[in-house]
Amino acid sequence: MTTALLEIVVPARDEASRLPDGLVALGGKLRALGVPTAVIVVDNGSTDGTADLVRAGTWPVPVRVLECARRGKGAAVRTGLLATRAPYAGFCDADMATGLDALDGVLDLLRAGNPVVVGSRRHPDSAVEDYSHPLRKLGAVLFNRAIRDLAGGVSDTQCGFKFFSGPLARAAAADLRTDGFAFDVELLMHCARRGAAITPVPVEWRDVPGSTFSVRRHSVECLRDLVRIRLAAPRPVPAPAPVPEPDRALGFAETSEPQRA
Repeated sequence: MTTALLEIVVPARDEASRLPDGLVALGGKLRALGVPTAVIVVDNGSTDGTADLVRAGTWPVPVRVLECARRGKGAAVRTGLLATRAPYAGFCDADMATGLDALDGVLDLLRAGNPVVVGSRRHPDSAVEDYSHPLRKLGAVLFNRAIRDLAGGVSDTQCGFKFFSGPLARAAAADLRTDGFAFDVELLMHCARRGAAITPVPVEWRDVPGSTFSVRRHSVECLRDLVRIRLAAPRPVPAPAPVPEPDRALGFAETSEPQRA
């Protein structure tokens, strides 16, 4: 069996209606990249037969299913990233809202040595379909402004299209403690504190009905997680104070060879 160069994690909870088409599209794009790839679907407690459907399907690239009993998108992504073994790893959403053509540039950037490549709907070259209720859009703007310093300056932490060098993905995922929707912030924080530069790339993005995120149901949870992430964030280490130059006026002279009698 050929070892994958890139593995992509797809977290899924009750995605039996959307995931088959998504896996066909994702697998077709991965196959077109011309390198060995694989997909890991992490079933997060589905009750609609999502896992069985994936296992029974025939896909353009190898797809395996993992079970994650711990609820939450963050928990599912963590499980999937820790199971990867490829030189490069990442994750995307089951709805494939982000245009998959962006994978061409992502793989090129990873192979060129960029350790973290993330899709950004706020990139000036992105094409984004206007979406959602104005309150949700305002919340997204405020959310990202509040945490940019934690997430390496990324202006769109919540786009579900992120890729990493494999060892970095697994190390950052091992430190991840956020199970809910704010997990992206903590994951990027763990990358940034390891000195990894984060490269945003433009994407085409469209709103796909059926999102499991609800402003009403999840805002308090996200706020609580952000407070915890900020409190747990590593404190910057202050630079050492500069050593003052000797001041000759105060009688400190340079050391010289002792005079011989």
